[in-house]
Amino acid sequence: MPASLVPAALRYAEQVARSGSIQRAAKDLNVAASAINRQVLQLEETLGVPLFERVAKGMRLTPAGDALVTLARRWMADERRTAAELRQLQGVDQGHVRVMAMDSHVNGILPALIADLDVRHPRISLDVEVASTDAAVAALTAGDADIAAIFNLSPRRDIHVLWSAELPFGCVIAPDHPLARRGSISLQEVVAHPIVLQSRALMIRRYLEARHGWLFTQERKTLETNSLQLVKILAREEGYVAFTSELDAAPELIAGTLVFRPVRDKGAEPQMVSIAIDGRKPLTRVGRIVAETLERLIGQTIANVRRAGPASD
Repeated sequence: MPASLVPAALRYAEQVARSGSIQRAAKDLNVAASAINRQVLQLEETLGVPLFERVAKGMRLTPAGDALVTLARRWMADERRTAAELRQLQGVDQGHVRVMAMDSHVNGILPALIADLDVRHPRISLDVEVASTDAAVAALTAGDADIAAIFNLSPRRDIHVLWSAELPFGCVIAPDHPLARRGSISLQEVVAHPIVLQSRALMIRRYLEARHGWLFTQERKTLETNSLQLVKILAREEGYVAFTSELDAAPELIAGTLVFRPVRDKGAEPQMVSIAIDGRKPLTRVGRIVAETLERLIGQTIANVRRAGPASD
């Protein structure tokens, strides 16, 4: 399918919405700005409604434009899926898969995924974006992603979970931290030490605030950051306690530079890692290959972490 079946006017309007202006869309598409502007104007005239508000900083979608661009993105996603299926009918595992993943997957799982596919399925290409759970779900439902590997996904009728695994709720600390001598720890024990907290964009932070809000009401030494790498450095080198999952610190736990201790408090709920897709659309064969590879690699990583880090007495 060398040429797109989606009309150029729709593709141009979608890119203008994505880029924020006609000039940036022209640069992204390598098409003359005048051609894009002409197509958008003709589309507005045909439909009888404005699709964009022309503002000082560029172009902003109107409600009608938002509805049309959503439709265009669905058609474009369907076209990509159909092209992949046609290649598969020819006996070729070739195609492009868009993956949403979490920051914790960057240091181990995503490089392993790319290396594995390079060897086993060299004709499968990837578009990998690191985002929060909320952003990953939004990308799935908008047709901007095919697969998401995410934490603590809330049940949704339009999202289908292909695979999931429980992760105990707990903390990571340095091997020489006083709490490392314990096989499990309580939240009351944790608050005697400096705590590093992850951003409110992450589900584990929202869980802490919803279920253990008292942690945030008493005066104590805490630090908040949206950087997982900083969280792990502070835990490893500065004596902080970090509420996070085994996968967030998997390379360090396997190497022995950090240790994980589960929280034993009553009601401490396990975290969940899931591989999910848009439940309204079938997954292509190449998509299934990528999802199954992700499942295998995440499962192996969890097993490696638990083999490397037996609890202390």
